[in-house]
Amino acid sequence: MQPNPKNIQGLNTSEIAISRETNGTNTTESGEPRLLLHVFKEIVFQPMFILLLAACLIYFFVGRSSDGIIMLVSIFIVSGISLYQEYRSQDAVNALKKLSAPKSTVIRDGMQIKIPTEEIVVDDIVVLEEGEIISADGLIISSHDFFINESILTGESLPVNKTSENDDKVYKGTQVFSGNAIIKVFAVGNKTMLGKIGLSIKAINILKTPLQQQINSFVRIMVWIGAIAFIIVVVYHYLQSGNIVQSFLQGLTLAMSILPEEIPVAFTTFQALGAFRLLRNNIIVKQPQYVETLGSATVICVDKTGTLTENNMSIAYVYDAINKISLSVENKKELPRKLIEYAMWSSETDPFDPMEKAIHELYAQTSGADKRLQYEQVHEYPVSGKPPMMTHIFKNHSNEFIIAAKGGPEALLKKSNLSVEQTDKIQQQLQSYAQEGFRVLGIGKGVWQEKTWPVSQEEFDIQFLGLIAFYDPPKAKIEETLKTFNDAGISVKMLTGDYPETSMAIAHLIKLDKSSKYITGKQVTHFSKEELKKQVKETNVFARMFPEAKLGVINALIENGEVVAMTGDGVNDAPALRAAHIGIAMGERGSEVAKNTASLVITDDDLSHLTEAVALGRKIYDNLKKAIQYIVSIHIPIILIVTLPLLLGWKFNEIFTPIHVIFLELIMGPTCSIIYENEPMEPGTMLRLPRRLSSTFLSGKQLQISIVQGLMITAGCLGIGYYFTKLQQSESMVRTSIFITLLFCNIFLTLSNRSFRYTIFKTIRYKNYLIPFMITVTLLFIISLLYIPFFRNLFLLTRVSEMDVAIFIIVALISTLWIEILKFIKQIREKNPG
Repeated sequence: MQPNPKNIQGLNTSEIAISRETNGTNTTESGEPRLLLHVFKEIVFQPMFILLLAACLIYFFVGRSSDGIIMLVSIFIVSGISLYQEYRSQDAVNALKKLSAPKSTVIRDGMQIKIPTEEIVVDDIVVLEEGEIISADGLIISSHDFFINESILTGESLPVNKTSENDDKVYKGTQVFSGNAIIKVFAVGNKTMLGKIGLSIKAINILKTPLQQQINSFVRIMVWIGAIAFIIVVVYHYLQSGNIVQSFLQGLTLAMSILPEEIPVAFTTFQALGAFRLLRNNIIVKQPQYVETLGSATVICVDKTGTLTENNMSIAYVYDAINKISLSVENKKELPRKLIEYAMWSSETDPFDPMEKAIHELYAQTSGADKRLQYEQVHEYPVSGKPPMMTHIFKNHSNEFIIAAKGGPEALLKKSNLSVEQTDKIQQQLQSYAQEGFRVLGIGKGVWQEKTWPVSQEEFDIQFLGLIAFYDPPKAKIEETLKTFNDAGISVKMLTGDYPETSMAIAHLIKLDKSSKYITGKQVTHFSKEELKKQVKETNVFARMFPEAKLGVINALIENGEVVAMTGDGVNDAPALRAAHIGIAMGERGSEVAKNTASLVITDDDLSHLTEAVALGRKIYDNLKKAIQYIVSIHIPIILIVTLPLLLGWKFNEIFTPIHVIFLELIMGPTCSIIYENEPMEPGTMLRLPRRLSSTFLSGKQLQISIVQGLMITAGCLGIGYYFTKLQQSESMVRTSIFITLLFCNIFLTLSNRSFRYTIFKTIRYKNYLIPFMITVTLLFIISLLYIPFFRNLFLLTRVSEMDVAIFIIVALISTLWIEILKFIKQIREKNPG
């Protein structure tokens, strides 16, 4: 919160409430995006829900009311779990939406503050800066060189000049092209021009990633397989038995066992909760699927100032071009006052940039008589050009003008009438400062004799006054952060607007690059496409960069097959942030344009949080793979237990009914989407190369492991069933042996699949409080099935002895934990490769 320079009071708290009550809120959405009815509609049209409903109706139709009631209860339980998962994920996404919502600068109670755009009300005073998207319709109170891009409303691509005297209305959704202004809001929300023509722009628009597309494709294929299997089993069973009702129930049982409905639920849960977890690490993720992409990042492009360095500028030296002398700021009495004064005039009157703050502070310490209240700014030329510069014009009551310019020294030198010798002397001093890691600004006095100001600042003649050298120390733990990226196989590239010498000095200091190779923005634009693709592979430092050059580097990296993340904070970073796979804005010093464009926002500007985000992205992907492998492994025995006894002509070929399958689903669903989501990151995750973004979620080897696991469990379950069949045991005893063994297999499979690298003796020490909870619930379920008559009869089971239970457990252990032996052998081979 800071005072406003125009001494405008704005609305107070009571006036804000009255305006909101009278004129509404600043949102163009008609209601909640996810209503209960809409979510329930999605659930009703899920294949699993339809199969459950069909089984329920058949049971009631044939008079098996108790089974029908159980299926009806199952429908409510499954729907309840789906609703819970949906709203748990949606709550996380809504929290992200709220935190990542655009913010606007307003003046209230005489103070200039930032608020969420949707909180703006009619009669609010809004401060607009270059690059901002205008948040409401308003009238201009004051402006400086204010141009707006209104193409979203008019289709006209050229910017339009707006002043309080001429064309004084601005509209929501348009963008400030240049300059700044203060407006008074006259319409918000649906009453704005944008709202009336229905161009509502939503904050989060969920896109499908390659992984999501693969999962959806896999589920669609399994749905078709389930449909075909349903028809085959119904026909085959009817030809064998002549019982059409029982045939339909068997077909439904098989179709239910084939559908991997847990996979999309797990994917949504992992993504949404992963994004929500990042909030604890000071990272706001705009769309949950970016969490997945983070784990694939191979290159991170970062700015120097404020990302690798503290952005805590202190002035170290000034170079007086008139007297040709370099002076330390410690000798304040000897400093050239004119140089410092013009440096102050060329800065913002209410500075927010650390360099400008340092300039104002030095001016206050050396000026003697403070002239800031005697002059008023009358014209401004915003930052522009390559290298960039900016110019401010001030006037006092005596109509005396001050034209002050600052920017890249080369930009000012081009406009100065200096001799070659003088220019060379300045260039030598500039290079000397840069080689010591200083950031250098040129300061100049503008000369203009005409009555009207020029259209462009390039038309001014410049009297070159000197240089100011700033020191910005590297961040404390930046070396450690860069090492973490390097160990993870992620290369870091510096893209900065600073001098090559300054950039290389910092790069060497923080051990980003040991070579002396760099590329400038000008070189980037002159390289051919193929040459640039080659150069970006070999170079880590890019200096004197401008928006087009940054965009060129990002595109070249992407064309090389890299998954690119980029940090940025300024208006000019927006194109490159948008082009990168993952645009990352800085929350403290970043412009609203950068934050609105980016995929992620680091709220405290600490790059080390990005290493945590990458680690979380990798962990989520790894855990999702474990969950999917678990789902594949446990679905195979269910499918085969339903199918093989029928196809092989077993005496008892109706082992499972829809009731058995749906209760297995109730155990498997939470296991894959909640328990595995809560698994910790495995050791070594950040010491391996990033995965390819286009890689499939299950490789051939991983799928083979899951299939073998499923077949081994099938062999164990059907083997024990066959054993009891040969002993002339009843159908209920055979069913009990298979069903209880499968439940024990599920427990051991869950524990075994916590890692495909480390054995269960290591993973049992992983902290996941949901594992003992899952085991306890499953064991209570097994005890209920065996020893409570109601549940035993419901599932068509029979009571068994403790010895039988011990046999079930032993078979389950052998069927699942064989993979632990393979893990152990693999670890021995890794330790002793010879």
